[in-house]
Amino acid sequence: MISNFVQIHPNSKIADNVTVEAFTTIHENVEVGEGTWIGSNVTIYPGARVGKNCRIFPGAVISAIPQDLKFKGEDSLVEIGDNTTIRECVTINRGTIDKKTTKIGSNCLLMAYVHVAHDCIIGNNVIIANTVQIAGHVNVDDWAFIGGSSAIHQFVKIGMHSMVSGGSLVRKDVPPFTKAAREPLSYAGVNSLGLRRRGFSSEAINQIQEVYRLLFLNSMNNSRALEEIEVNLPATKERDEIVNFIRSSERGVMKGYIQ
Repeated sequence: MISNFVQIHPNSKIADNVTVEAFTTIHENVEVGEGTWIGSNVTIYPGARVGKNCRIFPGAVISAIPQDLKFKGEDSLVEIGDNTTIRECVTINRGTIDKKTTKIGSNCLLMAYVHVAHDCIIGNNVIIANTVQIAGHVNVDDWAFIGGSSAIHQFVKIGMHSMVSGGSLVRKDVPPFTKAAREPLSYAGVNSLGLRRRGFSSEAINQIQEVYRLLFLNSMNNSRALEEIEVNLPATKERDEIVNFIRSSERGVMKGYIQ
């Protein structure tokens, strides 16, 4: 259903059962999947690819050009997966020549006033609370939660099933399965409650806790701790996810436990 006072460029591809409310503008080179609802006063710029059964609330701006002085007008995209909700006044910028795409996964919730900058990759089932500001080139893995009013530095990586406390300044990578809090941001334990809700066994959670005991609760540096983990703890996908995440970190990971 297309309401009155809507502007849709004829070159855009809008599925038959999409609802677009009044005073929304959809520019050229936009695709919107079946069952999606787009509220009033939304602006969707060229390069947007919106999945099925999404909800985009009033005031959102999708696929505006990057706020990056190096951007030279190259073709790029914003891709939003299925069943994702974009709340009021969210802004998502399209990619630059680096990745050429900014991606938001499926089944995500971006609450009001979130900003996602160019070339970010947001996984599936991610929740980003109100007014979180995410700089360019950030990766957020599946099932992560970022608390309200947090600021994420460019090139940071946030691991799967992690939880970042509200109001955090995230300058370093946040490893998977952890809780991150305090200032400077540091390890605040394993996200045990979230893992149990998602079906992780007690055995798996206990091993994750043992991995982080060696990493963050002793005097070893990360390289030595990773060696100890690989020698003394059995290989599992959770152990290997943590080890590979830390080994591949370019910015370095957040600090260990601070009293």
